[in-house]
Amino acid sequence: MSFEDFLPIIALQALLVAIALVHLVRRDARSVRDENKWLWAVVIVVINIIGPIIYFVWGRKD
Repeated sequence: MSFEDFLPIIALQALLVAIALVHLVRRDARSVRDENKWLWAVVIVVINIIGPIIYFVWGRKD
């Protein structure tokens, strides 16, 4: 497999991380589960593709 085969996955990962981090930064700490924005930033960045999805599904308090 070549690099071009992975390009859509890499683009999806970059987009999800960017959107999740912007969303996290703009929210008040009280509106994030456990009120720990640093922990959620690490989850978003370290856990590829799944990290941002975990944040959007479970990390936000609405």
